[in-house]
This record gives sequence, C-alpha cells and structure tokens, in this order.
Amino acid sequence: MSEKSSSSGSDEDIDPESGQPLEFGGVLSKWTNYIHGWQDRWVVLKNNTLSYYKSEDEREYGCRGSLCLSKAVITPHEFDECRFDISVNDSVWYLRAEDPEHRQRWIESIELHRAESGYGSESSLRRHGSMLSLTSAASALSSTSTSSFKKGYRLREKLAEMETFRDILCRQVDTLQKYFDSCADVVSKDEFQRDGEEDEDEFLTPTRPDGENNNGSKEKLFSSANPKGINGIDFKGEAITFKATTAGILSTLSHCIELMVKREDSWQKRLDRELEKRRRVEDAYKSAMNELKKKSHYGGPDYEEGPNSLINEDEFYDAVEAELDRQDKIEEQCHSEKVRKPYLSPVPPGDAFSVIGTHRFANKPHSYCSSLSSVELVSASDEIHRFSVQVEEMVQNHMTYSLQDVGGDANWQLVIEEGDMKVYRREVEENGIVLDPLKATHAVKGVTGHEVCHYFWDTDFRMDWESTIENFNVVETLSDNAIIVYQTHKRVWPASQRDVLYLSAIRKVHATNENDPDTWLVCNFSVEHDKALPTNRCVRAKINVAMICQTLVSPPEGDREISRDNILCKITYVANVNPGGWAPASVLRAVAKREYPKFLKRFTTYVQEKTAGKPILF
Repeated sequence: MSEKSSSSGSDEDIDPESGQPLEFGGVLSKWTNYIHGWQDRWVVLKNNTLSYYKSEDEREYGCRGSLCLSKAVITPHEFDECRFDISVNDSVWYLRAEDPEHRQRWIESIELHRAESGYGSESSLRRHGSMLSLTSAASALSSTSTSSFKKGYRLREKLAEMETFRDILCRQVDTLQKYFDSCADVVSKDEFQRDGEEDEDEFLTPTRPDGENNNGSKEKLFSSANPKGINGIDFKGEAITFKATTAGILSTLSHCIELMVKREDSWQKRLDRELEKRRRVEDAYKSAMNELKKKSHYGGPDYEEGPNSLINEDEFYDAVEAELDRQDKIEEQCHSEKVRKPYLSPVPPGDAFSVIGTHRFANKPHSYCSSLSSVELVSASDEIHRFSVQVEEMVQNHMTYSLQDVGGDANWQLVIEEGDMKVYRREVEENGIVLDPLKATHAVKGVTGHEVCHYFWDTDFRMDWESTIENFNVVETLSDNAIIVYQTHKRVWPASQRDVLYLSAIRKVHATNENDPDTWLVCNFSVEHDKALPTNRCVRAKINVAMICQTLVSPPEGDREISRDNILCKITYVANVNPGGWAPASVLRAVAKREYPKFLKRFTTYVQEKTAGKPILF
C-alpha cells in the first residue's frame, strides 16, 4: 500500500506552523456493495475529514465520499487483522489495509486528527487550557441556573439568611473576644498593682485596725473592673444576641435540610424516569437487532461468505437460491429475445483467439467441414510446450479412470437421472472444504464427439452457451491445441466471486481396437501464470475437468448416406472442483446438484442447434 506520509500519533506528525496533523493518504480496500465487493480506493485523511477517491490520479475531479471524524467510531475487526470499520451515525465504511501494521498506522493517524481537532482525547484540554474549560463550565452553569433552580428559590433564600447570620455571628464573636481580652488585661493590671501596694504598706505604713486600706483597695479594684467602663460593651445584651443568632442558624439549617430532602426526592423521581426511558430504548434496540438477524438480506461484508460470517447456513442457502433464480430469469429473457452480451474481454492484438476475425480459421475461405477437419488434423498432432508432460498425464488419467463404469461402485451416488443423462457424486471433504468429484453421462443424437469437443474448447463460442461467466481472456497460446484461459464467474451473493486460471487442451485419442470408436477429449486443469496472479477481489478456485466424447454410428438402410439421424454422441463429463473460500458444504452440494445438469443440457442443446443442417464432422 502506497502512502503519502507516515503518521504514528507522535508530535513529529504535526505541522509546526499550524499545529495541525499532516495530510495522510494511501490505498485501502473499501467494501462497496455485494455486487462489486472490495475495491481499491485512494483514501486521504486531512483536516479531521476522511475522503476517498477512485484513484490518486482522480483527486482533481473531487472525492466520491467523505466522513467527518468528530463523532466517528473506529472499530478494529475482531477476527480480520487487516480490517477496521468507521461509523458515523448510520453511515459505515468498511476498510481493509494491506497488513496489520498498515491498519494500525491508519487507526493511529485518524485518532491523532480527532485529538488535535479537539475531539476524542484529553489533548484538547492541554491545547485549550483548563481555565477555558472551567470558564466554559461556569458560564454554562450560570446560563442554566435561572431555569434549573426556579423551583428552589426558597432554598436560595435560606442560604442567603445563613450568610447574614454568619456575618452577624462573626461580628458578635469579635465583640465578645474584645470584651474578654479587656477583662483579662484589667484583672492582670489590678493584681499587679495590688501586690505592689501591699508590699509598700507592710514595710512603710502601719496597718490601721479598722481596715480602711483594705476597703479602699476593694473599691478601686471593682471600680476599674466594671464592664461598663470597658468600651461601653453590654455583655448581657451581647450574650442574648449571640444566643438568638445561633438559634436562627439552627432553624435555618433545619429548613435547608428539609428543602434538600424534597429536592432529592424530586431528582430521584426524575432519575427513575430517565432509567426507565433508557431501559425501554435498550429493549427496543435489542428487539430491532433480533428482527434484523431474522431477515434474509444483509448489508456489509460481515453478512457474506467469510470465515466469520454472521449469516447462518439456511439463510446463506436461501440467498444463493434466490440469486440463481434471478440469473436464470435474466438468461431466459436474453435467450427468448435472441440477445447476447458482446464479448468485451481484452485480447492482445494478433492473438489466435481474438473475436475480431483473427481466428486461425477465419482467413481460410473453406467450408465448415473443411475448417473443422483442420482442427482434427491439428488436434491429433502433439506439439511440445512447457506443459506438455502435464497435459499427457491428465489425458492418460482421464482415459483410464473417467471412462470406468460407476454403476457398481458404492462410493458413487446417483443424484440426478433425467432420460439419458445421469449425474453421480462422491462426497469428499478436506479441511472443511467440499471436494466432491462429479461424473455425468449423457447421450446426444445428431452430433459427433468431435463437434461437441470443438464447441466446448473453442473460446469463440464460449459466451454463446456459458451463462455463468462474467468475462474471460486467453492469457497465453501454448500451441494450436492448448491455451491458458483466465475467467471470472458471475457472483452469486452472498458467496464471494470466483475466478479460475486453467490450461485447456483438446486431443483426439485413436482407438487401439478397430471395433472401438475414436475418442475426442477436452481437459481443463488449473495452472499458475505470472500474468494472472490471485487477487483479493476473487476467490481462486482449482479445477480438473474433462469432456470425453465418443461417436456411435448405426448403419443406414441400403445405400443411403450416413445422416445425423444415424449418429449418437456418448458424453462423459468429469469435474473435480475445489471452490476455496468458506461457503457451507450443504450449499455447495445443493448448487452443484442444481447447476451441473442444467449446464450439460444447455450446452448439448446449443451444439445440436449449431450443427443442424451442416455436414457431419467425424
């Protein structure tokens, strides 16, 4: 995955001038819809917005979609290490990175953009400052206080009274403290003075018997200690006032407690209503999710074929069957209107299998019979190429095992019998993947084995009878009777789209016994090629298929020439397919049982229509 800049969530990824994170872009796979699946898109992260383009070159034409990350929820997938989902309300983007490391870099970059724009992390507090947050909170509180506390005006009045009582009490305490300090100073001075006078009278003045000195001292002491003489403070009045103030405080506190209890009851009731409302919403959400799981149609990559698909086996089968029925209706309409989609697959210039008239027989103005005779001559020859040994092994194996009678083999099960056509299957699974070999026998009147194999092998006629292919092209021409073909099949939702790369060879095998008919054979088996590597868009299937045909001739009466009424083609079709992926085994078996007989009847009917009225080619 190519990327414009690297972002790991550090301060190095922030523009020093603007303080904003740098632009981050690269290629991610985005799930589009159930028809096209995952598609590579150029994704750009800038200014707290995630945008995507079809490619990097198309950025100048504008983005195809964007998400504001302010309220986005980023969810790494539980099982897929390369995937992460971004959801904003009802909009969900399913994205896949090249590997887990790239996914982590994208997630960190998105979180960094959200954090630096003031969302998603505590860094917004560091940028804007705590004082701003506190001021905002205070202003919000003040703006809502009028409406929030209309019903609590009595509580505010009581609190104001508490403030008044507090001020009065503080002043009274100060007054009383001054009074006590003054009393203490007077008593201390008087005691000191009295002690001095007693000493002086004892040594200098004789004591009078009537005690005049003592009485005079007591009068002086009480005169100096009189409260009225200390700043004019009325101790009794202050004590009464102090007592009244404390009583008022206690009364006001009692009223406050009573009001707060009432408010608590009111808030508790409101809280209970909110909890009940939330419970109903949660129940409705669970009910909606359960209903959604019951539906047969799902959106998003979690509801299609995959190792952790949320769609169960029965729903998978129903969806596949519905999609196959839809494709059958489209095919019937095209057939009834005699409309065929043009073959638009890219073909290299000068390729021997081009549909633009450069086929190797197109420049020969011979009859149909002579042109196909050249196929016989070429096909009978052995041209050497790098896959020649594999082709020879495949031909020998099919001639040895595919033509064996399966009637007495208990491993083969007869699954379909319609007239001369019989379809057998042997159930085989490996690591949970269905690998059932399939064998079909059929007898078709009026055509030869050469003609059947010719139309089955020649790519010029492929799209005329094959309805499951979306497109194909010839990757390489190995020889006149061997080619390598890459083809993609139409997607049947919710199954993933399949593609296959195979070598197709046509051969004529001469009979060793002169009483036995010659055999025409087309074998298709998977190979690898540098020009058609596997991609994430499709699941690569592996095949080993053979179409084996023998022509039986019943002698005409008298001297009549052999006509198509006298010939019968005995067909043996063998298919070993590894579909790959994670489709349920029961679904694969049901689809094979349905589609293989349809294919064989459709193809043989096409050959009969194509050869009707034309010279016979043996």
